[in-house]
Amino acid sequence: MSQTDVKNAVSDYNSNLVTILTPAYNRCAELENLYRSLCGQTQQCFDWLIVDDGSRDQTRETVQAWIQEAPFSIRYLYKENGGKHTALNFGISKIIAPLTFIVDSDDTLSKDAVETIRAYYEKYQPLPGPQSIGGLCFLRADSHGVVNAGEFPENETVADYCVSRINAGIEGDRAEVFLTDVLRKYPFPVFEGEKYMPEDAVWMRMSSDYKLVNINHVIYVCDYLEGGLTKTGRKMKVYSPYSMMYRSSVYLNDPRVNTKTRCKMMLLYRIYSHFAKEKDRKSGSSEEEILKRRGRVGIRKTALYLVMGLPALILYRRWKKLYQK
Repeated sequence: MSQTDVKNAVSDYNSNLVTILTPAYNRCAELENLYRSLCGQTQQCFDWLIVDDGSRDQTRETVQAWIQEAPFSIRYLYKENGGKHTALNFGISKIIAPLTFIVDSDDTLSKDAVETIRAYYEKYQPLPGPQSIGGLCFLRADSHGVVNAGEFPENETVADYCVSRINAGIEGDRAEVFLTDVLRKYPFPVFEGEKYMPEDAVWMRMSSDYKLVNINHVIYVCDYLEGGLTKTGRKMKVYSPYSMMYRSSVYLNDPRVNTKTRCKMMLLYRIYSHFAKEKDRKSGSSEEEILKRRGRVGIRKTALYLVMGLPALILYRRWKKLYQK
């Protein structure tokens, strides 16, 4: 057996625990740092799946070179540009590993990330019944070691996303590692022509049925870059109004959500409904198509809906001037 055959056999054996899923769009230069952090993992029981969302840079050529030299398995898939959420749906459908870890193209992992994931997976995986665990939730920190949004109040609590994150007022990003079979049950909704869907819309839906183990251990390193989704978020949101209305509707239709969050989501719902109406006028969509889209983002029109009408209109007009050119 040649060295290449041995390497492939080892990679295939080791890749059966976690797939690191990275959607990428014109991020060739940033991917290098993530690749190096994966090469330095203390355990390599993972594979790396890169979904190229229509990049026009040298992503394909760069990844092909890494495939030949990496000490772990790398898979590269290309699709037409449709936004991160469509890349995630495509990638998740191709994963066979028990765990899926979504890692953005401009971020990196700590050296012990995979080793830590494995240890906690083996510890909590057997829990059945009302403790149904859909994944593990670790911490993110910046390159200086500052933990994003701070640590959890208690280590290794088993709680759902709504209770432990939303109602607890923890808004910063974490590092979620999901059971692949669970993640596959909750695909990201796709609205035609819209390239942004907030991930928390899916995490909230998932939290109705599954809990996460919240662990005070940093495995994910991120510094928000110019040109990344976080920096350009507001502009992408106003051009994806139905996606944003869908996200708000998930919160508003969930009775567990606290009053503060419910008010915020109702305000956002009404703001983006104005952008959605504008989009419908420009798109030339039929009445049937519009009603179908509206049906997917429906909510009950409560007193809170009426109260948020005026402030939503004011903010809509302001955001329109700022973000729509």
